[in-house]
Amino acid sequence: MLPTLRSLMRQRELALHLLTPEDALPAGALDAAIEWVHSSDLDDPTPFLSAGQVLLSTGTQFEAAPGAESVFAYVQRLRDVGVAGLGFGTEVVRAGTPDALLDACLQIGLPLFEVPYRTPFIAVARAASDMAAEERFARRSWSLGAQRAIAIAALRPDGLSASLEELSRQLGHWVALFNANGALDRVFPAGALAASQPAGPAAAAGADGLVDTVRREATRLLRRGQRASSTITAGGETLTLQTLGRREQLRGVLALGGSSELDQAGNEVVTAVIALAGLALEQNHSLDRARGQIRAAVLRALRHGDLALATSVSDGLWGELPAEPVRCAVVETRGGQLDAVTEHLEALVVEHPGRLFFAVDDGRLVLCLGEDGLPLLTELCSAFALRAGLSEPGAYSDLDRAMAQAEQALARAGDAVGVSEFGEIARDGVLSYLTTTDAGAIGRSVLQPLSEHDAAQHSELLRTLRLWLEQNGQLDATAQLLGVHRHTVRARIAQIEKLLGRDLSGFQERAELWAALLVAAE
Repeated sequence: MLPTLRSLMRQRELALHLLTPEDALPAGALDAAIEWVHSSDLDDPTPFLSAGQVLLSTGTQFEAAPGAESVFAYVQRLRDVGVAGLGFGTEVVRAGTPDALLDACLQIGLPLFEVPYRTPFIAVARAASDMAAEERFARRSWSLGAQRAIAIAALRPDGLSASLEELSRQLGHWVALFNANGALDRVFPAGALAASQPAGPAAAAGADGLVDTVRREATRLLRRGQRASSTITAGGETLTLQTLGRREQLRGVLALGGSSELDQAGNEVVTAVIALAGLALEQNHSLDRARGQIRAAVLRALRHGDLALATSVSDGLWGELPAEPVRCAVVETRGGQLDAVTEHLEALVVEHPGRLFFAVDDGRLVLCLGEDGLPLLTELCSAFALRAGLSEPGAYSDLDRAMAQAEQALARAGDAVGVSEFGEIARDGVLSYLTTTDAGAIGRSVLQPLSEHDAAQHSELLRTLRLWLEQNGQLDATAQLLGVHRHTVRARIAQIEKLLGRDLSGFQERAELWAALLVAAE
């Protein structure tokens, strides 16, 4: 911190005396940072002053005993320009401080203090300068120490997380990393975004609001596609965001938040971490590509029946493959989700060894899961709003068949988020699977003569056909359901045969029409 009026007052050798009581001043007036100490007896020194400075005067401008209005205007000009305080040197031009000056400072809220004759103005300026120099040296030393601690942290196994955690500790701010898709990747300390919100009924909503605010700003910076930074205020905190990575190849955004803005030393430490984080993310991206290629090779080995090779590679890199019987899942990702989903899966592999294996194959995300890994698939789909198809259990030697089942289950799922199991398709039957293809258009074309006749004649040929087929061609049962005579049903079936040009006495024709009715209804 720079010197303040309070710290100047505590310098006993200066013997400064505060004339305006602290409780009569605006809150924090004595703790405002002092940028410089300037002396002037001009009637209007403000052209030579700037915010955060302290003005010293011997009162030459007040020799003519000016009125209260002119003194008030003088003090108001000092306040308007942002002067932090006014020091009056006594016994040089006049004894004591003019009452009009004290009254004006009290009214306007500008700190006023007396400088005794034995204390030269240069001593006050030098004291402020020395304190500022000491503070700069202390902050520079802190900055070097903080950067050293962060560099040591970067040598740990998870160097990126360790560096960000150390940065948070050194700054006393929370630190969050967003990935290249704008999703929150990690935050230090854990739960800091929620903990930074006020307690009470709205606490949870406030935490979500802060996270959403930071995420939106991070996404905005990423969409620009170039290195950028921003500072915003949200939830009573000052938030600083900086992109990581090269232009057009951004790897993420580093965000910091706290109750106060960072000074130059703090920003220097953040700049160092940004360089480290950018390098780490670039290396991680390269490693991810390499790991992805190895995973794809392991999947190919499994599909070609080389379980020994796949197991050897997996054991050396990720741990055991899921034990047989395994299920295969094909997961559909959209837009830029794939990188974020695979990063999440990498974390799951570490947290739950032996429960799942995944790889990207021709743009498809393929998972192999044991029975104990199925909840992880459900959680994944829920977290990222994904659709997945899941095969029946089987051996790795049947992986091609399992992948085909998973793709069929995914196709059957429609737009529903979550896991669709192939076993459910099998239970519904083959004809139910036809409803996901273009068979519906064919079915409607086959039945078109009946639908047109019903529309023109207000008849019930389509309904009669469906009920007749459901009753296995039994006239009496169909007539009872329709509420007509059995001869009426026989006549309608004959008319249907004529309109469709089909003989419905055989099983094949009946099966064809039943399938047409089923798929045309979808």
